[in-house]
Amino acid sequence: MKNIFLAAGCFWGVEHKFSNLKGVIDTQVGYMGGSLENPKYDDVCTDTTNHAEIVKIKYNENIISTEKILNYFFDIHNPTQKNRQGPNIGTQYRSIIFYTEEEQKIIAQEIIAKLDSSGKYKNYIETEVIKQQTFWKAEEYHQKYLQKKGANSCNI
Repeated sequence: MKNIFLAAGCFWGVEHKFSNLKGVIDTQVGYMGGSLENPKYDDVCTDTTNHAEIVKIKYNENIISTEKILNYFFDIHNPTQKNRQGPNIGTQYRSIIFYTEEEQKIIAQEIIAKLDSSGKYKNYIETEVIKQQTFWKAEEYHQKYLQKKGANSCNI
């Protein structure tokens, strides 16, 4: 099993989309990349802690590759937007890949280079690629939020 941490806007929608992929074993939402220890949702929403709303994705690479995980990641959000996704604005909604091993970093950089040169997007990719930092699990009411509420989608 491998882990990767991805941020692409509202973590509810990102988690929901990844939880339905074959080969994804588990998802958890939380915060990463900021300065405050043990942040809570209210802290992150101030846009002063520099944390991103993140999804921890545990996956079986024998079923789904890191490349497929990352290609899906780029398909489900607009990676050219800086510090926002759709109506959600702030550093907590930025696009980031927090890798857990060097191979994930290389794959991410290769995909970004291909996308930037492909002409698929009018603007360059803003997605950051950063080594994993401390993962702060979000409050329980955020975990599997859309599944609990019966929602099928979320603007991410």
